[in-house]
Amino acid sequence: MTVLIDTVGAAKPPRHPEKAHRPDQPASPKPEWIRVKAPVSAGYLETRQIVRDNGLHTVCEEAGCPNIGECWEQKHATFMIMGDTCTRACAFCNVKTGLPGALDPAEPVRVAEATRTLGLAHVVVTSVDRDDLDDGGAAHFAAVIGAIRERCPRTTIEVLTPDFLRKKGAAEKVVAARPDVFNHNLETVPSKYPTVRPGARYFASLRLLQRAKELDPLIFTKSGIMVGLGEQREEVLQVMDDLREADVDFLTVGQYLQPSRKHHSVVRFVPPEEFQSLATIARAKGFSMVSASPLTRSSHHAGEDFARLRALRAAP
Repeated sequence: MTVLIDTVGAAKPPRHPEKAHRPDQPASPKPEWIRVKAPVSAGYLETRQIVRDNGLHTVCEEAGCPNIGECWEQKHATFMIMGDTCTRACAFCNVKTGLPGALDPAEPVRVAEATRTLGLAHVVVTSVDRDDLDDGGAAHFAAVIGAIRERCPRTTIEVLTPDFLRKKGAAEKVVAARPDVFNHNLETVPSKYPTVRPGARYFASLRLLQRAKELDPLIFTKSGIMVGLGEQREEVLQVMDDLREADVDFLTVGQYLQPSRKHHSVVRFVPPEEFQSLATIARAKGFSMVSASPLTRSSHHAGEDFARLRALRAAP
C-alpha cells in the first residue's frame, strides 16, 4: 500500500503549538504614541536582502519588533543565532516554539560576513533559548564573537543571551570571548514569572548578570524589562534595586505589546510621562545609562547608547 502525504496543500503547523488551544486573550487597540510607520524604505529592503543572502534570522523579524523599519533603514539588524525555534514558551514572545534543529557550524562566519556587509560599527547578537544543548549554546555565542572579531576588528559586540539555566560554565564561555556588552533581560518583575516567563527563574537571571561582572569587572552589563503586564510600580523599582545590587550598568524599559490573541494581554498602556519618571528614578539609583520609552527595546539605538556609555566611563 502506498501512502501519499500532501506537503503542498497541508496547513502549516502553528507557530506556537503550546498556545494553539488556549482561549483568546483580550486585545486592546494601541494608543497614538505606540503607532509606527510600515517599513518600506530602500534601506530597509537592502538590509532584508543582506540578511536573506546570508541565510540568517533576526529577532527584529521573529519577535515582531515595532522598530524594524527605523533600524533597518539605517542597516541596523540584531542577529538571532542558533535557529528560529525556541525551547521555551514564554507568554509574551512571538519567536516560534518547538524542537530546534542542530547548530550550524557555518553560522558564525555568516553573521560576521553580514556584519561586514552592513558596515556595522556596533552589532547585537541574540539567540533563542536552547535548553536542549549541554551548554545552552554558550560555545556557539563564543564562536560568533570570535568570527566577528576576526573579520570586523573595529566593530563593538553586544550579546543578548538566554539565561543558561542550569548550564554550568556557560557564562564563563561567553565572557571569555570578550564581548563589549553582556546583556540579559529580566523581562518582568518576579511576581509575573509564573505566568509571563514560566520557564525561567528571576534570581537565576539576576545571578547571571552578576556573574558576568564578576568574571570581567570591565565588561558593560545591561538588562531590560517590559511594563504593562500588570506589575506594580513598587515592583519595578525593586527590580531596579536588584539590578544595581548586581552592578548592572544599563537599564532598558519598554512597553509590552501583545503579538497575538494567544499571548498575554496588555494590562495597561503606560503613558510616555511615566517612562520619563522611571528613567529619572533609575538614574538616581545609579545606572550609568537608562533608556525608557514606550518603544524602547534592548537593541534599539544600541550602538549610540554604547558609545555614550563608554564615553561616560572614560570621562575623568
